[in-house]
Amino acid sequence: MHYPKQWLQGASLGESIACELRLQIINGSIKPGEIISENRVAADFGTSRSPVREALKTLSNEGLIRLERMGAVVLGLSLIDVEELYDVRYLIESFVQQRLAIVNTDGLILTLLQIIDKMELAVKYNDAVEFAYQDLSFHEAIIAAAEHKRIMHLWTSIRLIVKTVMLMTTEEIFSEGEAKLFTVIEKHRTIVRGLQSKDTHTIQQVVSAYFADSNRTLHVSLPHS
Repeated sequence: MHYPKQWLQGASLGESIACELRLQIINGSIKPGEIISENRVAADFGTSRSPVREALKTLSNEGLIRLERMGAVVLGLSLIDVEELYDVRYLIESFVQQRLAIVNTDGLILTLLQIIDKMELAVKYNDAVEFAYQDLSFHEAIIAAAEHKRIMHLWTSIRLIVKTVMLMTTEEIFSEGEAKLFTVIEKHRTIVRGLQSKDTHTIQQVVSAYFADSNRTLHVSLPHS
């Protein structure tokens, strides 16, 4: 599996290298304990060492590698790490969706329904990459609608790892067939109905159920380390 080129539009070379390395680390192609050499990566990508250093710094900040004199030591992303990321996602969305209960969300609801239509289209064309992109867009639209600067900063700090994990879990879900995919789509419709209810208790129940199910999907989709 390679990082989708259509997801790299506007990315710098360093960001593109980071995305590819991030995917290889998370899917287990590059294993914990391995050394990533700047020279080797530069040769693989046909570039100088400068963008490689930028990429490695990013991955170090995300906790995926540890920078040392001899090179970058891969720490990897364990299932526990991913579960903790999803805990943070749950806290963000639980807060955000309840915050949205007291504001006008008509425009947001319309946007979310349009995104769900695009998810259904991705199923029709068997496009896992597009499905994952729309799934991410759905949740980002909700987070952005809260207009909370610090929450957005927190989300941005985990966004690229979440995006990569989402790509991998979506590939797994696509392998299970259309019925499973339409179950996922219905979960998103349930979130929309929760937001439309304007009831904080209902919203809390919906968010809790959504992330409990997402956690189960993680256990079958990701390499255990």
